[in-house]
Amino acid sequence: MNTDTSMPSLQRSYYARTADQYEDLHVREHDEHGLALAWLAGLTDHFGASSVLDVGCGTGRALRYLKHRQPNLRITGIEPSAELRAVGHAAGIAEDELVDGDATRLAFADNSFDFVCEFGVLHHLEKPRLAVAEMLRVARVGVFISDDNHFAAGSLVGRRVKQVLNSLGLWKAAYSLRTGGKGYRISEGDGLSYPYSVFTDLDLVRAQCGLVQLASTAEGGPDLYASAAHMAVFGHKHAEAQRRQ
Repeated sequence: MNTDTSMPSLQRSYYARTADQYEDLHVREHDEHGLALAWLAGLTDHFGASSVLDVGCGTGRALRYLKHRQPNLRITGIEPSAELRAVGHAAGIAEDELVDGDATRLAFADNSFDFVCEFGVLHHLEKPRLAVAEMLRVARVGVFISDDNHFAAGSLVGRRVKQVLNSLGLWKAAYSLRTGGKGYRISEGDGLSYPYSVFTDLDLVRAQCGLVQLASTAEGGPDLYASAAHMAVFGHKHAEAQRRQ
């Protein structure tokens, strides 16, 4: 799942080269995003949602999943990679359901979708906070995020070091130094990625959502920040509106 129209050429090249194998490389039925999708499907059913926007939807995994379970749901996905969109269209997603788009500049009006979601997009963005703000703007009922918590990834010692550096406000500088000033890394398994944590932008969600729920979708203890390397976050906007009344 992917980035915006300004994504680096390295990332574009990666998706163009791996599009035909994308789901084999990135999708497992019961992986972290699969668990998150099951939660999202329950939420859309519970709140009687009629529309969902998936930001950076890749080949359309989430769109197919939701459409299969809720055929009357209006689904829309944006994906800047033409090659990944082509795979999704070939799998049966209509062209007007899977379109080009920019996660940091969503071409939709305020409150135009009941739910706005993303699965593994934010850690590919140089400025993920812009995307989270746009998701909140466009969502009417709530936002759903399934993504990394970099501070809980790696060995116990490595996690502790990252957490201490972050608490001192030194993490970005340390990672930039580690990557020779780039601030990102490139891997065959994930292309270009940044050291993202859902906790970094959680304040934006809490500011607009009266009900915010977090869950680990991978191994983790009770302290999610310190132990859960992959997280799902649900923010309910209506709860905030009701609280203010």
